[in-house]
Amino acid sequence: MSLASSQSVRPSDILKSRIILVSSPKVEDLEEQELDVDLIPTGQINVLLTDRAAEQLQRISTRERNPAVALRISVESGGCHGYQYKLGLADRRAPDDYQLTHPDIRPSNLYIDAVSLPMLNGSTVDYATELIGSSFRVTGNPQAKGGCGCGVSWELND
Repeated sequence: MSLASSQSVRPSDILKSRIILVSSPKVEDLEEQELDVDLIPTGQINVLLTDRAAEQLQRISTRERNPAVALRISVESGGCHGYQYKLGLADRRAPDDYQLTHPDIRPSNLYIDAVSLPMLNGSTVDYATELIGSSFRVTGNPQAKGGCGCGVSWELND
């Protein structure tokens, strides 16, 4: 299994659900880490998680025998267009993470840090199986414009 990102997805091909916020960072934790970021109000968090991504996260959680295991998603500077997604598995939530889950398929945790969530808000997290392998992907990001041909890096909307 690989962890990758992509900029295109056909919405008609996948079942997706709006996620549920399980926990969010506390202002004190952000201040302690000297992070100058505004928390997104609960009603304004809009990340979609496909059923197949949630099912894969549930399988990983079962295999690892850890209901707290999650897909950690962050945005980093890099690539030829300025930003790129970093996706990896994590076994615990960091103090600056939002913890999100699918409304019906659980456990299916996502951890997204407070700095990255504004750049991911409105995106869809999917799990795709292709001939060359399977991977989690961030798609349909309304905060992104353009991107390189490889689909890894992208530019932030103005």
